[in-house]
Amino acid sequence: MQIFPIAQALALLMLANGTPVIVKKICGSRLAVPLDGGGRFLDGQPLFGASKTIRGVVSSIAVTAAVAPLLAVSAGVGALMATFAMIGDLFSSFIKRRLKLAPSSQAIGLDQIPESLFPLLACQGMLALSFADIVVCVGIFMVGELIVSRILYSLRIRDQPY
Repeated sequence: MQIFPIAQALALLMLANGTPVIVKKICGSRLAVPLDGGGRFLDGQPLFGASKTIRGVVSSIAVTAAVAPLLAVSAGVGALMATFAMIGDLFSSFIKRRLKLAPSSQAIGLDQIPESLFPLLACQGMLALSFADIVVCVGIFMVGELIVSRILYSLRIRDQPY
């Protein structure tokens, strides 16, 4: 197990997944255009839901790419990490809509695993992560995300405590 690559990966994951939450708090509903354009899937449910916005995806990629060099990682790796974190988040939302779960409803595991596992696998070689490192990162991210979400909720930065 390698501490530095794990720390880099976790910092990038926090940036990628946390940026849309912070940007939403700062901007409110301004420029919050739903990524799915309000479209519905074959089951009549929203494709992703209104909370998944173009602003969130773009801000996640831009901020993570900009901050990545401060973590001794290239901007390209930061952008790739954020892109796959957002793909994982969209995958989770897509599955939650198929399960008819309300937007922003909690689904432990489904909310954390894809948005951490997808980017870790995409950047595995570039961050020199072993499969054991990835398992550790996903576990830490799951627990950390649940704790940090509650803290952000108590600070009124997040709308939901999860």
